[in-house]
Amino acid sequence: MAFFETLLVLLFVAILLLQVTRRFAVPYPTMLAVAGVVIALLPGAPHLVIEPELALALFIAPALLDSAFDLPPRELRRNWRPLVALAGVAVILTTAAVAWTAVALQGLPLAAAIALGAIVAPPDAAAAAAMLARAEIPRRMVSVLKGESLLNDGVALLIFAAAVNIAISDKPATHAIPELAFAVPGGILLGIAFGATLAWMMRWMSGTLSSTLMTFVATFGAWILAEQLHLSAILCVVAHGMTVAHIVPTRTPPRERVHTYAVWEAVVFLLNVLAFFLMGLQASEILSRLNPAEIWEACGFAAIVFGVVVVVRFAWVMLYMRTSAFVKAKRGKPTFSSNAHAVLVSWCGMRGLVTLATAMSLPGTFPERDLIVLSAFAVVLGTLVVQGLTLRPLIRYLSFPPDRSFAKEVAAARLLLLDAALNSMADRDDAVATRLRETYEEERKIAEAGNHPRDVSEFDAVRRHNIAAKRNKLAELRSEGAIDDDVFHALEQELDWAELAVTPPQELVES
Repeated sequence: MAFFETLLVLLFVAILLLQVTRRFAVPYPTMLAVAGVVIALLPGAPHLVIEPELALALFIAPALLDSAFDLPPRELRRNWRPLVALAGVAVILTTAAVAWTAVALQGLPLAAAIALGAIVAPPDAAAAAAMLARAEIPRRMVSVLKGESLLNDGVALLIFAAAVNIAISDKPATHAIPELAFAVPGGILLGIAFGATLAWMMRWMSGTLSSTLMTFVATFGAWILAEQLHLSAILCVVAHGMTVAHIVPTRTPPRERVHTYAVWEAVVFLLNVLAFFLMGLQASEILSRLNPAEIWEACGFAAIVFGVVVVVRFAWVMLYMRTSAFVKAKRGKPTFSSNAHAVLVSWCGMRGLVTLATAMSLPGTFPERDLIVLSAFAVVLGTLVVQGLTLRPLIRYLSFPPDRSFAKEVAAARLLLLDAALNSMADRDDAVATRLRETYEEERKIAEAGNHPRDVSEFDAVRRHNIAAKRNKLAELRSEGAIDDDVFHALEQELDWAELAVTPPQELVES
């Protein structure tokens, strides 16, 4: 009961913090990081332990699938150069710089120092995405940051796994090379097979609760099976997510898709809550074992690691993006980046769930585990507070020109969809087809003007007014006892879907 009670309290606190982030436009991971610090400083904080092997599977697998689902392979092909620079080179440079710092200042064993570097190397796009979604910045920049968030996790976790195996194994480091050579392609192939199998099974589960539950079983199952076969669980889940995203949505009923997305969003948020609070509890336990001199030494080293992480990313991103722009200008090609773009991408380096979960997954006997965990927590806290709270003012200061390409592309595609609907009734002239044709033609005129039909359509406005009247009457019938609750809920659901169909999309999104 103690664990369950603590979990309920933590979840309640997270819900309150979520309201604060909505009110003050602060990334919710920043608030969770601050809450984690408060927990670490509280006397008598509860002692909760999570098995290291469970930490990666529980926290990383759903986060990887969520990111992979939103990143199509064509985006990887389109932006492969900046993605290699950010997700590959930047992670390796950060890992190397942090490892050198740890060896030079604290005398950490090389494998442990590399593990620390891999833990703090990958930025988490969750906090940046929360702020970037509200700003009018180039779409390609957002796509690159999302792709980086996924791929740098894979690169960092591969380095981390190799470093941990070397640190706790008696085998020489050269044994890791053939193991990785087998684990990387094997994990990708297993993930593709898992995704294709899930898509095939979904045909028999479509429209049922089983389909949503199966996505969780398949995600964790892919991770566990890859681990059992000594393949890359990270790449397995990434490949699984991309395969599912390519096949399943086209075969999924609308209601099931809405439910599944809502469930996954809630689960990923809950895992973020647990990761930050568990890390706070671990930090509290570690601090209780140290004397004041050791605490100050650990805090000083953690601050240095935070500085190294920020400086390395800033220096590399500025160097890469300005060099790329210079080379393109010399060749007479249009350039995507400017100094403002480079500064913003450099500053979008907040660490989050992946860093926390990876640190918690370290075995209890790992060399200098306490120092590594405290350093990881300090880097997450520092980047989320310093960079997370200054990202929005920075965007305003840089004053990017508005990027309307998304709205234009949506409007053009909407016209094509309306044309397809009109063409489907070309051979019909009955009353129903005539009425629908008039509605679609009215929507087409509105769409041609660059507006969403439900924003200005008088028909939809009247429908929304009528649905409100129906809701009032339905509530009145229930309160009078004229209908039973099962009838009330059935009709309420009908009205919900009808209202969704005539509500402008921006009103459906949380502010």
